[in-house]
Amino acid sequence: MTHLAKLTFKTVSKSTARDPMIARRDKLVAALEEQKLVFDAAVRGEQHMIERSKWMTNDQGERVLVKTQRRARAWFFQQDQGWYVQCRYGARVIAADGVNNAVFVKTLKDVATVLEAFAAAAAAGELDAAIAKATQREPGLKPGAARAIANE
Repeated sequence: MTHLAKLTFKTVSKSTARDPMIARRDKLVAALEEQKLVFDAAVRGEQHMIERSKWMTNDQGERVLVKTQRRARAWFFQQDQGWYVQCRYGARVIAADGVNNAVFVKTLKDVATVLEAFAAAAAAGELDAAIAKATQREPGLKPGAARAIANE
């Protein structure tokens, strides 16, 4: 009797039951939680640093895992005697209400309520259309193609 004869074989395909929109929603909620930490650091007058691991080559030519820190960029900024809060998906600013890309508040303390509202809206699925619009790529023109179209 062979070793493989003792095993039970079946054909199976792995199901991907996770909805991509739910994954995007979770990504946005996690980023908003990170922005709450950035806000807390801004209130204290500090910068929030994110620690990450990255592989680098040392002087001996060996690849080693190094812990580095990078500054987390805030989604809020001061302008026009108040604060603007934007909701981002990756590097893109999303229009949370479908038209405007920022929320205006008078004080820095009000930024926390806006971030919480964004997180609640993202968790409830209210920002799904804005996320879908932000993830769509616009077809780009090759260099020189715009000039060729303009010359026609």
